[in-house]
Amino acid sequence: MAMVVKNNMSAINTLNTMTKNNSALGKSIQKLSSGMKINGAADDVAGYAISEKMRVQIRSLDQANQNAQNGTSLMKVAEGAVSSTVEILKTLKEKVINSANDTNTTADRKMIQNELDQAIDQINDNASVTFNNKLLVDGSMNKKVDATKTTYVNESLSTDTTSTTNLTALTDRNGNSLDIKTTDTVNISWVKNGKTETTSIKVAAGTNLGAILQKMDTAATVGADSKIGVNGQSVQQYSANGENVISFVAGTAGVTAGISGFTISVSDVNGNVRKSINDKLNNWSESVRGENDSNENSLNLQIGTKSNQSINVGISDMRAMALGLQGADDLTGTAKNIDVTTVKGANAAINVVDNAIQRALNEQTKLGAVQSRLSYTSDNLTTSSENVQAAESTIRDVDMAKEMTNFTKNNILLQASQSMLAQANQSTQGVLSLLQ
Repeated sequence: MAMVVKNNMSAINTLNTMTKNNSALGKSIQKLSSGMKINGAADDVAGYAISEKMRVQIRSLDQANQNAQNGTSLMKVAEGAVSSTVEILKTLKEKVINSANDTNTTADRKMIQNELDQAIDQINDNASVTFNNKLLVDGSMNKKVDATKTTYVNESLSTDTTSTTNLTALTDRNGNSLDIKTTDTVNISWVKNGKTETTSIKVAAGTNLGAILQKMDTAATVGADSKIGVNGQSVQQYSANGENVISFVAGTAGVTAGISGFTISVSDVNGNVRKSINDKLNNWSESVRGENDSNENSLNLQIGTKSNQSINVGISDMRAMALGLQGADDLTGTAKNIDVTTVKGANAAINVVDNAIQRALNEQTKLGAVQSRLSYTSDNLTTSSENVQAAESTIRDVDMAKEMTNFTKNNILLQASQSMLAQANQSTQGVLSLLQ
């Protein structure tokens, strides 16, 4: 090999090798210090893009999970308020049954009425519960509702019963006669807009069922088929088994326009209540709740990573007026509560409270079902986030043991190349001996 001094190729080659070893060692140090094998797009273009998308997905799933948990908290607050209302209604049921008992004096019933008034006021307070300054159960979170007419159905009377069927010809579902006689008297008590009214009708040969029902609401419609009304979403409702039932539909739509509860009692010529008749004739249930027009104000709980992946929840009005326990304000500005200061009023109030309990329970179970769904949603989002994170880890995270091996190798090679560079630089010193 020629002895030259201008170009020391051994040193240059060793320097290049040392530079490569130094670069490899630097990358190993970066990977070991960060714990990631991809620290920038230059490390792995495709892997970097895929892993970044996965990171976006992970953060989105985690936020959706947080949304679901916040939604659960909101539902618990609303359900707690309705649960409290149900407990109050249970107490009210006891009080109105007590008031219907003639062992009580007028003064006793007035005291019961005072207690009832306070309980109804508390129901309105329950409806003022808020979450993050949002009112929940006062009707402000209701879905879009078209005004509906309060509808009651009786599934105990024969399927061929119509509004023109005479009382004396009424039969039950099995075709057995109710045995109403022309000497009997029909007593009716009902509550409308918080006001209790009563009337008595002497049964005559031509007295029909429609005439009895329309005493409570002259504009009401008495139907006799499987169609039992239209709900707030304008969907036709039918009887459970598809058979004809007798229905009593309010003449006007709205919360306060319909009958919130009523009772029909038949007594004989001696004033004795004919219980076997009342069991069938008085067996009415509310199939469609009377509601006012409502805009679309329902809650949208975003529980997905894509647009419109949400749960829509409408929370019904749980105020005393919506439950039928209270009427609209009168001219004096005072809301009228159901009246239990008389036996007839108390009996009508029993059915009103029964209907209110059913409405509140329906709302409570709906809110509970949403909570259950959100719990499943949260579990699913947690699992999805975990799986995506595992996939992202395989792309982005470094194998520490393997990389430590590379670091050791690169470190040794760098030290070796540094030593060889020193040797290569010493090789030109031999030329000086030729110049002496």
